[in-house]
Amino acid sequence: MKFISTHGQADPLSFSETVAAGLASDGGLFVPEQLPDISPYLSKWATLSYPELCFQFLRLFATDIPNLQTLINLSYRRFDAPDIAPIRQLDTHLYVLELFHGPTLTFKDFALQLLGNLYREQIRRTQLPINVIGATSGDTGSAAIYGLLNQTGTNVFILYPSGRRIAPLQERQMACTGADNVFPIAIDGTFDDAQQIVKSLLSDLDFKRRHGLCAINSINLARLLSQCVYYIYAWLYLPPKRRDDSTFIVPTGNFGNVLAGWWAQRMGVPIHAFKIATNQNDSLYHLFTTGRYQRQAVIPSYAPSMDIQVASNFERFLYAIEGCDSERVRHIIEQIQKTGTYMFRALNTHGITAVRVTDAAIVSTIRSVFETYDYLIDPHTACGFNALNSPSIVLATAHPAKFPDVIAKAVDMEATHPHLQALKDRPLRRYSLSADLEAVRDFIIFRSQNSSKRRDDSSQLVY
Repeated sequence: MKFISTHGQADPLSFSETVAAGLASDGGLFVPEQLPDISPYLSKWATLSYPELCFQFLRLFATDIPNLQTLINLSYRRFDAPDIAPIRQLDTHLYVLELFHGPTLTFKDFALQLLGNLYREQIRRTQLPINVIGATSGDTGSAAIYGLLNQTGTNVFILYPSGRRIAPLQERQMACTGADNVFPIAIDGTFDDAQQIVKSLLSDLDFKRRHGLCAINSINLARLLSQCVYYIYAWLYLPPKRRDDSTFIVPTGNFGNVLAGWWAQRMGVPIHAFKIATNQNDSLYHLFTTGRYQRQAVIPSYAPSMDIQVASNFERFLYAIEGCDSERVRHIIEQIQKTGTYMFRALNTHGITAVRVTDAAIVSTIRSVFETYDYLIDPHTACGFNALNSPSIVLATAHPAKFPDVIAKAVDMEATHPHLQALKDRPLRRYSLSADLEAVRDFIIFRSQNSSKRRDDSSQLVY
């Protein structure tokens, strides 16, 4: 299978080439040339374990990765739940898909453990070192770091907003690893500023080539495809009488999480509907309720991983709903970049609806869910519980222990996890930079040159 750019001005690439490229050479995002029909396989897949299902699904796309099954098995061995993505039934009509059992306690682990192993395989195959870059509003950075921790031939540069714009434990997961190949960069700006710097660096094709830049944000297609799997897994778990009318409730900021489910639906999984839940940074809510995309200032919230106003993955959705018209996509994206706004006169949301949730509602929802079900949820998942249909399956995107201050406001208990407790006494190692493209570029050049003397021969990599 080949993958093409939403901007339509880059050559089609294979799966491994797409993973290595991250962003297309024309500045667009990669999408499959066509989505396969997986409906004939669903009955056969119903009895598979999570890693087996992941392999059967991804083999339709990753046709040039001969050891794909080995890489997938490696990627899910560090999850602490035997079934990887357990599903909790809270009542007759309400299910929770727990996506926080990976090494960094967030749904990002599903994709980034695998992407780390794909990069490891790339280095083994090409014998070329890489510099992985990404922007995070909280969870992506730590998940990426733990997927690439101490990996030979790899440096990891993660940009994130400084100060209280991310949770303290989220920062500690990035800045307390002690790994020589990890560079957490606290920028004086927002996630959107960090994301724009990353996109600009990846769009500089000469710099990207000379320094072996690779992307870990959900602009990388492998992220989206690996996330499709847990929608299929959850749908197959539901009782047959619940499959046809259940709505997936998806907390989202960068639109990647819900896009993965929507792609699974377009590939033949008969999911009834999707409802996205945003926090007070509600540009996606306004888009799906009024048809207007309006870039606004980011307001720090109790759900910091969704403190985003520029949702990169909306471009992939836009490409699909505009009939794969790359010229039309380029025009709309250019208008948004120039003016910060665009009015879709007749936006077809394809069954996606949205809600927005205030900080006060997040706290009250955590309290209510705990009192009603004796079940503790994190602030992002709480946004989802404000969007319930009947029946619903809510995606629980992070472990509540990552946000102890918010949990303490809601319920009279301390949320803890041994992985996080171990970080509290470790020293922070982070690097503070302005939200300036050249400052970040110079930092990457300096650190990657200095780290070259630390590298071992990548041919020594073993599984």
